[in-house]
Amino acid sequence: MRYKMFKGQSISTLGLGGLRFPSKKNNPDSVDRKEGQKIVDEAISCGINYFDTAHSYQNGDSERFLGEALSKYPRDSYYLATKFYVAYSRNIEKTFEEQLKRCRTDYFDFYLFHCLDEGTIDAYTDKELDYLGFLLKQKKAGRIRNIGFSSHAAPKTLERFLDWYDGFDMALIQLNYLDWTLLEAKRQYEILTEHGIPVWVMEPMKGGRLSTLNEKAAAVLKAEKPEDSLSSWGFRFLQGLPNVHTVLSGMSEPRQVIENAAVFDKQILLTEREMKALQRAAAVFMETMGVPCSGCRYCCSICPSGLDIPLLIKGYNERNISGSAWKIGNLSETKSASECLACGACLKRCPQKINIPEVMKKISHTR
Repeated sequence: MRYKMFKGQSISTLGLGGLRFPSKKNNPDSVDRKEGQKIVDEAISCGINYFDTAHSYQNGDSERFLGEALSKYPRDSYYLATKFYVAYSRNIEKTFEEQLKRCRTDYFDFYLFHCLDEGTIDAYTDKELDYLGFLLKQKKAGRIRNIGFSSHAAPKTLERFLDWYDGFDMALIQLNYLDWTLLEAKRQYEILTEHGIPVWVMEPMKGGRLSTLNEKAAAVLKAEKPEDSLSSWGFRFLQGLPNVHTVLSGMSEPRQVIENAAVFDKQILLTEREMKALQRAAAVFMETMGVPCSGCRYCCSICPSGLDIPLLIKGYNERNISGSAWKIGNLSETKSASECLACGACLKRCPQKINIPEVMKKISHTR
């Protein structure tokens, strides 16, 4: 495992994201402890020492699970990051204390404002709420070592946020070779670099989509390097960005941990020829990609109809790509997209800025 120095500390260039731990059957908000522990143990074995979670992940069970799973290891042997999401809870003091208990720790190595975007920036910068003031007090008390933020904001919003406060220790952004242009990740990366803020990366595989691509797009990369996994292309793209510090991957089985960690054992940058091949593959994939949902599930808790929106979109995309969605488990058992009320409540929660009501309408007319 390769490491990068951050304020005198050696942090792994690959981190374990806590959004996609395997869940118990028919209960996506409950982590399967036995299978999840295997993943954490494998991560430690492979040299990963950065673990990321959030108050809202799997309705809080991601934090509880990580607190349990990491308790067998010395606290100073790993770095733990979690987040406060203002759309999930407005009371940061209560939330923070709850998170410490869930994670079985006295401090967080990294604590982030969660999901900065156009809908949350006013709350995070509100003088009366003074969320930043609270975090700075906790940092002074040693209960937080580094303060950061995760962002799905457009470049203008990100610039506005940093004009408000420019003292963040790090930032976590969605960055991959597809979103480099699709969601203006290139400009976001540039802004943070200009401000001297180290970049952590989420969604390097865009919710797993870039680990599979589709037949035509995958063929472009396989023709160039037949033995390399599709995921390795995305990771190597990120390794070529000097200000990227740690790449988070939500790995859901030990095999994925082993395969991904192997890519981060060394730094092999993409050649000019390989970069062109990657660009061709991305263009081919975009032709049939469908809806760019990353499966974060932020929209689910606010949907008055109780729709499993990511699952419905996953089925829709699979139909577009392969012509069949039979391989999508539980799709036939979930509520139909036709039950969407088109109320728009989900729009404020979607980091990908997807027009979910319009997509649900399309899905309901797809047979």
